[in-house]
Amino acid sequence: MSDSAGDSSGTDAEPPTDRIPWFDPELATGWLAAQRRHLRRSYQRRLAAASRWLENTENLLHVSVLVFVPLLVAVVTGLSNALAELSFLLFPPLASGAYTLFANPEGEYASPGRFVAGLTLGALSGWAALLVSGSPTGVISPTSAGLAIFLVGVVTWAFDVEEPAAFSTALLVLVTEQASPRAYVVSVTVFGAVVAVAFSVWRRRVYQQRATFLYGTVRADDHVLVPLVEGVDDALAAFGGRLAAAHDAGKVVLLDVVSEQEVAAAERAAVAGEGSSGLDTGESSGSDTRESSGSDTGESAAADPGAKATESLPSGVRQRVTELEATADRLRREFDVACEVAVASGDPFQATRRTAREANCDLVVPPFSDATEPFVQQVFESDVDAVALRAADGHESWRRVLVMIARPGDTAHAMVDFADRLAGEGGRVSVCTCIDSERERRRAEEKLARVAETETTPIETRVIESSPGEFCASAAGFYDLILVGATRGDGPLLSVFSPADLETLAEVDCDLGIVERGPLR
Repeated sequence: MSDSAGDSSGTDAEPPTDRIPWFDPELATGWLAAQRRHLRRSYQRRLAAASRWLENTENLLHVSVLVFVPLLVAVVTGLSNALAELSFLLFPPLASGAYTLFANPEGEYASPGRFVAGLTLGALSGWAALLVSGSPTGVISPTSAGLAIFLVGVVTWAFDVEEPAAFSTALLVLVTEQASPRAYVVSVTVFGAVVAVAFSVWRRRVYQQRATFLYGTVRADDHVLVPLVEGVDDALAAFGGRLAAAHDAGKVVLLDVVSEQEVAAAERAAVAGEGSSGLDTGESSGSDTRESSGSDTGESAAADPGAKATESLPSGVRQRVTELEATADRLRREFDVACEVAVASGDPFQATRRTAREANCDLVVPPFSDATEPFVQQVFESDVDAVALRAADGHESWRRVLVMIARPGDTAHAMVDFADRLAGEGGRVSVCTCIDSERERRRAEEKLARVAETETTPIETRVIESSPGEFCASAAGFYDLILVGATRGDGPLLSVFSPADLETLAEVDCDLGIVERGPLR
């Protein structure tokens, strides 16, 4: 009995295992990998969002004030602790002066030399007032206070170094007890110079170079995809070519989207024995891409599999591809930029998205019209930057560009960068914003100045008391292209304009470009 029981137990027992019954290592590994990918994507999105937030100059200045002014005051305090005779009254004018410098680095008082000279002359004026009035140090008399303010006003005006913080040093030297007026004047000069040098380095290395490491369009948007959903368009191709040619690594991909009817005709011809259609139906990679060299001979074309595939296309598509190849060759010669030709079938947006991903394109230039507006809206909602072009005259040169800005930010800087690329050397770029009343003019001028100063080429700024539509209608004759920002959602594509302005803009005889930065993913 015991033997049979032993045999039975030996037969039915499960083999030993090292796994915990409720734990699957493969599932756990997959879950951890998914969490790592999620965290990496989340970190990248947050980093991109922070970068775009800093593209607004106002935000960059606020961050700089919060970071660099306290840091400078801490450094100056640490240095001054080595000298016990220095008064704590040294720090208020340094802190207020540092804020003035960092908060408006291109303003009237943002001069390191004026900052140091103003602080020094203010302290000297207070010291002189003490000597003239005969008041003891630490005792403030009405005579010494009034004389100090009078002297600092005269001296800073005469030397053209008017500085708000100078008036505080002129009064603070009157109440200095821990240090002599001489030591106070010397310390204000020395530590004011420390703040001025730090500000100069920050302005030259960070603020004035912010476009090179903050603005995405300056670093990228050089691989341009031009989807020709309405047929071959030389103006649209030239527009993409000029944008790409501004960067050394620029590239243009001309995409011809074949309709479903043409695909069906090609498939019927293939079934009938007339050859392979050579078209992608959307199930595979989405495009047939070849780089156009502009120098293929007949012999090389005959040996090229891509050329053989082109020969098997329907006649209408084959003719468009031939025109597209000729356009690509012309772009290479005129703009000295690499150019590729792609043919894809199916839904225009899906074909555009697939081709942009496969060709590593970060900027899409679709045609904008009443017929293509739904397609353009889809492109704007994708994960790449886009500039939609409504060509009014069909010309291929945009030397005079008007940029309409509603608010500062990443889209505003992108529009100015694109305008500068299109206008080229010797071109003219104007940046404009519209206001409702004269009370808004000063702030609007500062906003435009901060957007325009990131470019190395001269840019005209204009503040107009008018509606955007009326101004564009009146100024269209003086410009080749008007660039405006876009908005996502169910509303109109043009965020600057009201519905009434949109009707006016539709009649403007000028090329129109609509710019949208890709959403954060």
